[in-house]
Amino acid sequence: MPGSTRTTRSRTRMWRRALAAATVLAATGSILTVAPQPAHALPARPIADPVHYWNDVLQDIFRKSVGGPVPLTRAAAMMNAAIYDAESSYQLKWKGRMTSEAYIHAENYAGWVEGPDEEERVVGRTAYNILLNLYGANRPNKSAPDFTAYLDQRFRERFGTDPTGFDLLDATVVGGMVSQMMNARAGDGSDTNESYTGTGQPGAWRPTSYPDMVDSKCQVDGDAVNPAWGKVRPFSLSSGSQFRPTRLTQYVTYENLVASPEYKAQVDAVRRAGAAAPTAATPVINRTPDQLNAAWFWANDNDGTYKPPGHMLQATREVSQARGLSTYANARLFALVSIALADTGIAVRDAKFSTPLDLWRPVSAIREGGLDAQWKPLLKNRDGVNVNPCFPAYVSGHASFAGAWAGVMKRFFGSDNISFDLTTDEPLAPVRQRHFTSFSAAAKEDADSRVWLGVHYPWDAADGLVLGDKVAGQVFTTKLRAL
Repeated sequence: MPGSTRTTRSRTRMWRRALAAATVLAATGSILTVAPQPAHALPARPIADPVHYWNDVLQDIFRKSVGGPVPLTRAAAMMNAAIYDAESSYQLKWKGRMTSEAYIHAENYAGWVEGPDEEERVVGRTAYNILLNLYGANRPNKSAPDFTAYLDQRFRERFGTDPTGFDLLDATVVGGMVSQMMNARAGDGSDTNESYTGTGQPGAWRPTSYPDMVDSKCQVDGDAVNPAWGKVRPFSLSSGSQFRPTRLTQYVTYENLVASPEYKAQVDAVRRAGAAAPTAATPVINRTPDQLNAAWFWANDNDGTYKPPGHMLQATREVSQARGLSTYANARLFALVSIALADTGIAVRDAKFSTPLDLWRPVSAIREGGLDAQWKPLLKNRDGVNVNPCFPAYVSGHASFAGAWAGVMKRFFGSDNISFDLTTDEPLAPVRQRHFTSFSAAAKEDADSRVWLGVHYPWDAADGLVLGDKVAGQVFTTKLRAL
């Protein structure tokens, strides 16, 4: 096809001229002009949208990471907010406008002709470099795995080239997007290490490792996960305590709390709905088969899963794909969701560790309260041992994350009543897909699932939903606002 050959040769000459022009201008100290890389055959891309692709990469890192879910939300917010600012820069440069404000700054970068796959490269190279800073050789937490080889592999799968290869976009836009995000989060308190010491009072949290349910990860007070995270500087809130729940503060002391009829009703509810199996003292379990399915569908507590934040990102993707969002819309949606999850994680840790009462888990209330010495929660670890998350109960992180997710989604789409299907990667889930008719319904089921798993009281779930929605409202009305 002679015409096609001429067109290809003409484009090649154009890219070469652009590169030469950029080199000359750079050498003379003039404004750097974008020079597209020479076109090359790209690998097959079954995942079309780069925002989805790099969130999949992030979720795989979540699966391979160990520890609590809250620090993962910081990584998601940093990557997705940086992607959003990079995509906004691309929109400003080549589409002439942005439809929503930047998180930090969008750069109308230098360039006179759009290069091949430029939107893909701007997003992908930004995402890769943020993740490399967080999880690569120079990662802040040297005790965590080095994911450099994995990130390089995923970059090559996407682009067919090495990430160290020359791309002028690194100088004109990508480097700036990465630097401004890393600088913005420097010194945010995420690297603070504090050891938790409990009071030992009835009602106060303590490790839930008993002779018949030994949890090697939760043996002493100091095993409590991320007790200082409530002091991390948020992405949108004024502080982790901005929307602090106040339900427990009315009791003032643990003694008043455990003596109250409200507390006793909470304990009785989770005792009967969240037991692993009937016992002599608790012969009947008030949990339907569908509630059992839902309990495991939302679990994702153990290492090897994408944890609750990853589940919320997966849910975002599934709704986004069903509704056919553009890359720009996806970048904004994922950034809003991720920022809300990150600030919710901070607010939850504030509620768990920075308030006067650090509520013990239901198994402690039931066993040490003399109600049932054989009672166990339904939740199990990968070894089949019944366990609890190793931190106080109030409020529920799952519920709060779900409330934040639903809060962003219904505000973004302008309606709560949207039908969709969601999936899970929890290996113990009997059902891997569930259908919902609203974002609020999905969030409430996620929250209630923690009671059915036996690791939370109903008020942990209810107040977590409220907390998450308040964070979502703050994020949506103050960040990435429509222009």
